[in-house]
Amino acid sequence: MRGSDGADGSAGDGEGARRIYNGSEAARCPLSQRTEPAAIPDDTSPDPIQLVLGPEVAGQRLDRALADALPAHSRTVLTAWIRDERVTVDGAVLPAKARLQGGESVEIRVPPPAPSHLVPEDIPLAILHEDEAILVIDKPPGLTVHPGAGQKSGTLANALAHHLAGLPELGGSDRPGIVHRLDKETSGVIVVARTEQAQRTLSAAFAERSVSKTYLACVHGHFEEKEGRVTAPIGRSPAARTKMTVRESGRSAETSWAIERELPRHTLVRCRPRTGRTHQIRVHMKHLHHPIVGDAAYGMRGGPGEDLAPRLLLHAWQLAFAHPVSGDQVAFEAPLPEDFRAALDALGALDEPRRKKKR
Repeated sequence: MRGSDGADGSAGDGEGARRIYNGSEAARCPLSQRTEPAAIPDDTSPDPIQLVLGPEVAGQRLDRALADALPAHSRTVLTAWIRDERVTVDGAVLPAKARLQGGESVEIRVPPPAPSHLVPEDIPLAILHEDEAILVIDKPPGLTVHPGAGQKSGTLANALAHHLAGLPELGGSDRPGIVHRLDKETSGVIVVARTEQAQRTLSAAFAERSVSKTYLACVHGHFEEKEGRVTAPIGRSPAARTKMTVRESGRSAETSWAIERELPRHTLVRCRPRTGRTHQIRVHMKHLHHPIVGDAAYGMRGGPGEDLAPRLLLHAWQLAFAHPVSGDQVAFEAPLPEDFRAALDALGALDEPRRKKKR
């Protein structure tokens, strides 16, 4: 499947591959008509979250490793579950500060969700694919995935609460169906779980790194090689706590990249992050001295073409994973949005830099 609206799951391209939810049209949508409320998990739930931690967590605290492995759940929530003895590691209850060796089997009994304070909002959604278990969305730039500090409305979660009733809330009542995230200014493919089984299965798949993610990023400058791999660890910046940086004490991080297209002063690259660190691609591209165009946090202020970028030029292009029900491998693709394509055209019209004459 590549973002098809057809019943046979055949490939679809461009605008024809998407369905738009808005206003009364959403009320008539077959997806809304067949939605059934998801069962609320309780202490007797037969399907706890189960995952096997990789060797890269060796030496990490339990709460930190779980927060990294399960991005749909906040570290605060996971720490509370550990404290309430809802988390077992190789069958044993451990404190949040326990150090791991890597390879442990973890089981989490998710408690019933707290009453939701999420306000449903009629925000249009671009649908790449829909079935009984998952919803695949082409997220526009500027849309935050779920409420957080400083933003309680206008998010994808608010839109989901409006358009779809009964989405599972294993990640919290303010994150219905959410199993992974994209930065606010990043556009592209994001998958939402429509059932508890799908949310558990997809959360485990992301944690175990069996999900393939491919991004397109427009970066400054040109590369000497056609492709490469970055394995620099990423941690919180000591100078600015809202930013990340490459540092020896950080968590392992790996990003593969390959040139997609060269422009006079910039390069469009395909990036495949194997790990899921915060701002990973942005930090790794800066580490390579090729920051992403339009990146206010990690970019090149005043660099060539910065005034031509309407936002961070990073797009979640492709997403592939095993379907949580059938187990079949499925893949979805979101076309570059209009603002990204227009920026590439403008950057492509720039003059090439003058080469210094050899003396």
